Amino acid sequence: METKTSSSNFIRNIVSEDLSSGKVAEIVTRFPPEPNGYLHIGHAKSICLNFELADEFKGRTNLRFDDTNPVKEDVEYVESIKQDVEWLGFSWDGLFFASDYFGEMYERAVVLIRKGLAYVDDQTADQIRETRGTLTSPGQASPYRDRSVEENLDLFRRMKEGEFADGQKVLRAKIDMASPNVNLRDPVLYRVLHAHHHNTGDAWRIYPMYAYAHPLEDAIEGVTHSICTLEFEDQRPFYDWVIRECEMPWVPRQYEFARLNLTNTVMSKRKLKLLVDEKAVDGWDDPRMPTISGLRRKGYTPEAIRAFCREIGVAKSYGIVDERMLEHFIREDLKLKALRTMAVLQPLKVTITNYPEGQVEWLEAENNSENPEMGHRSIPFSREIYIERDDFMDNPPPKYFRLYPGNEVRLKHAYFIKCEEVVHDAEGHVIELRCTYDPETKSGSGFTGRKVKGTLHWVEASHAVPAQFRLYEPLITAESEEDGQSFLDHLNPDSLQVQEGFVEPGMKEAAGGDKFQLFRHGYFNVDPKDSTPERPVFNRIVSLKSSFEI
Repeated sequence: METKTSSSNFIRNIVSEDLSSGKVAEIVTRFPPEPNGYLHIGHAKSICLNFELADEFKGRTNLRFDDTNPVKEDVEYVESIKQDVEWLGFSWDGLFFASDYFGEMYERAVVLIRKGLAYVDDQTADQIRETRGTLTSPGQASPYRDRSVEENLDLFRRMKEGEFADGQKVLRAKIDMASPNVNLRDPVLYRVLHAHHHNTGDAWRIYPMYAYAHPLEDAIEGVTHSICTLEFEDQRPFYDWVIRECEMPWVPRQYEFARLNLTNTVMSKRKLKLLVDEKAVDGWDDPRMPTISGLRRKGYTPEAIRAFCREIGVAKSYGIVDERMLEHFIREDLKLKALRTMAVLQPLKVTITNYPEGQVEWLEAENNSENPEMGHRSIPFSREIYIERDDFMDNPPPKYFRLYPGNEVRLKHAYFIKCEEVVHDAEGHVIELRCTYDPETKSGSGFTGRKVKGTLHWVEASHAVPAQFRLYEPLITAESEEDGQSFLDHLNPDSLQVQEGFVEPGMKEAAGGDKFQLFRHGYFNVDPKDSTPERPVFNRIVSLKSSFEI
């Protein structure tokens, strides 16, 4: 994959300076997801940053799973993350698991105990939290803080052997209970947890805490630049303390950048999991989800997501990115790639009364007017066609240029037709239009006898393929949880609208993941899960136009 770089950012400048000064000989980055859910668009920013930095400077990037909490982790998440990284176009140089290092992490904890820098605490989680202090008041030392090295070594060994119940004991670092940085007030390093692990099985009864394990993983792998989001900035002193006091031979450095926040988008893995668990969506890959798998199923391309991530850049301050910016990049990516075709989402039957019965005429249509290299296709035309229901009005307002009684319009790639008669059902609903066509007005014939202001898309009835169309709007109307409300109370009831219509006959051959621009409706993706040749399903990726400008 060809790597494209955006303008310099502070992390790229650091990497460049470290290489040119000889501080590091080779850049090594890592993408370290916790396998407790599917990746979302925010993770894509981190993936692109880590892999593209290493690619640009001819370094290496590891994919490492921070699997230190077996209660929330699953092999399903591991496999989905690997698939997402590969789909985005990246290849990792090393595939690792934090659990691969559990043995060394344990030994490093023993080093801390021998140095008098860690102790076994019998307090409950609530007691530890209550005595931690606040931003303005120091914490209170645990009554078990001054246990001897020998006692702590014995208790920690017995924790490892499974002698104690979950929550009965923890191993804490001994740093400074009065530190202005709350993260240095004797943080927990290990907890007792009798849980089956997806990678190590039942080999361990204690598991390291993320904040302790993460710096050790970086050091073991020789990571040079440990890039994470800003919420870990206050953790950096503890990160450095672990590396130093555990006497790691390699010293990585942590750098923080602002995470991605998108308007109208839930960016919390916990909330996304809740949507799945509560069946508010059709799984992690529901096209309404901001997960990478959801965006893929909706129809986003890896090229569009990578271009978006480069454009938003890397900053040190928080900001919110307009979701329309992401939509802009998928439009830009598809406008020269997607075949342009016609589909009717809310069909209204039109009978062309002066067209010969039983005759089918095949017309030529360009596949993409902006990309002539995509060629042409043949589409059928006959006495009966379908148009969009909202392309006709019985009593139109001024300057309405579509079809109404007595008006003439152009059928795209075909002829002019004129509405002569409107058929209503018993309730007064329009169920059919009877029109006439002018054979002199065939598209491409050079006819200039008169002009019409309206052009309609259509699908010929006898060859039309029944199809389902799924139109999406933001899933959440607000993330506020005030007044006792959950964000689930703000689900948009109109986030998915399903319409049944027709597509051109050539669309029957479309495969899952194929993308099209449907005239006037937007860009659509053939759903890879639910679509069949007999009844294709189209997910709208994005509408055709936006007011957003880069």
